[in-house]
Amino acid sequence: LIIASGSTTNTFGWEGLDLNGVQGLVTKQDLEKLEKNAPNKKECPQAVIIGGGLIGVEMAEMLRTRGIEVTMLVREDAFWTSALPKPEAEMLSRHIQSHGVDIRHETNLDKILGDENGNVRAVVIKETGEEIPCKVVGVTTGVKPNITFLKDSGIETDKGILVNRKLETSVKDIYAIGDCAQQREPIGNRPPVEAVWYTGRIMGETLAQTICDNPWEYNPGNWFNSAKFFDIEYQTYGWVQPKERRKDFEAQFHWKCKSDLRCITVSYHKETQQFLGINTFGIRMRHEVFDRWLNEKRDVDYVINHLKQANFDPEFYRKYEKEILSAYKNQQPVTA
Repeated sequence: LIIASGSTTNTFGWEGLDLNGVQGLVTKQDLEKLEKNAPNKKECPQAVIIGGGLIGVEMAEMLRTRGIEVTMLVREDAFWTSALPKPEAEMLSRHIQSHGVDIRHETNLDKILGDENGNVRAVVIKETGEEIPCKVVGVTTGVKPNITFLKDSGIETDKGILVNRKLETSVKDIYAIGDCAQQREPIGNRPPVEAVWYTGRIMGETLAQTICDNPWEYNPGNWFNSAKFFDIEYQTYGWVQPKERRKDFEAQFHWKCKSDLRCITVSYHKETQQFLGINTFGIRMRHEVFDRWLNEKRDVDYVINHLKQANFDPEFYRKYEKEILSAYKNQQPVTA
């Protein structure tokens, strides 16, 4: 038996979660519900999104393409600072606002209000008591493993279904993969539960070997991910930590284009100068190049001086390597 039950929206007990028009954006059914709840501006003139991150910005973009007014409540002082260094988060906040999204930083939800028919009519801001009218409330405050159905199954669970490196659960011949699986021993800096598309694929490939009598251990390699924030493409390779998770040995170099649409942050070891990771926004890079440099433990000078090798589309896009190198030679360390 292979359990691949995925994730479900993470909620925090707010009043009004059961109203019509309140939803997440995790499953195909959620997408169908959004099509029903917000088909156009006439049916849904206003929407409120609780939380940010990748799911929140995806929902905001979908709603804005339909001309729907969107207010986003973000508890941090810039967008997605739980995952990004402050300069990047601030740039994304400005970009999302430029697309007509009203981002309310350092703002929390108090409750969701409904009408006499059980439909959403407004949300209430915790800090001020302000009511924001809306027809849809998108709850994008993260996801959690979908495992409630296993409560009395005898399968060991924590946040997710506990598995070893072969993706075996505590019960013989039962396996778990994808968002619902939790590694008993986290791999490197990776979280024990990885709600990322490509890790689910790698787990599936790993388990296919095992059930075909070729026992295989899950080995996802270097961390990477990609997404899009309206017009800005995002890629990350290795580890570039936000301030609250940054170790004492980690230093960061940050460069931003004057357009405010492109930037990179490079993370490296202060003492050894070893390259630890890179975030890129608005500049497409080659996964295999950074993967190789991370495995070869290249130093940061080498990476900055050879960025041209990692450029994905050098013939179609303006080259920024010289600007980045110049900024690196005159850099000020990132502290936010």
